[in-house]
Parts: sequence; C-alpha cells; structure tokens
Amino acid sequence: MPDPQPLEPDQAAAIAKVRRLMLIASVTTVVAIGAVFGAIGYKVFKAGDSPAAGPGPTAPGAIIEVSDTLPAGAKVVSTAVGEAQIVVTVDVGGATEVRTYDPDTLKPLGRLRLAPQP
Repeated sequence: MPDPQPLEPDQAAAIAKVRRLMLIASVTTVVAIGAVFGAIGYKVFKAGDSPAAGPGPTAPGAIIEVSDTLPAGAKVVSTAVGEAQIVVTVDVGGATEVRTYDPDTLKPLGRLRLAPQP
C-alpha cells in the first residue's frame, strides 16, 4: 500500500479547524450533560431536607368547623368548588369580593377585591 501524500498547508489548516470545532462541541455537550446530572442529583438529595408540610387532609368523614365573618350588609353571590380550592363570591356594598379557601383545611388562601373606579 502506498504512503498517503502529505497534506498541503491549507488542507492541514482546514483539518485543524474542524478538529478544534469538534473539541468545542464535545466539551459543551459534556458540560451540559454534567449540569443535567447535577440538577437531578441536587433535587434527589435535597428532597429529604424539605420542611414537613402542614397538617394533611383529615380522616374521611371527619367534620371540620370553621367560621368566617362577612361585613355588615354583605351577601354571598355564588360559590364554586374545585379540586384545589373553594371559591366564594361576596357582594360587599357594591364591590365584589372573591374569597378562596383550601378544601381540606378550610383555611383562607386569598381574597380579591373588585371595586368600581371612583
């Protein structure tokens, strides 16, 4: 088998440039894969360190009693129940107020007041 002919300088420069680009692409890929594995490892090892959640759902059939007061003259316009919240719409002297509650604990989650502009 004959020896290959030596490369011309411009051919050698082109091959060196391609090798350099492949090295950059390979290093970038390795860093990206390392970042993904690092994030997964962080999530796995930090999952046990998270603070305990508050009291969970009560036993089935248990009765929870909660009272929430409405301002004088307010009336409940509508209610809605979903998986993650109970929504109560209240009319308070011409302004509408939307209150949300946790369905498991009946604790208030938020309040949105909608009032007309003066």
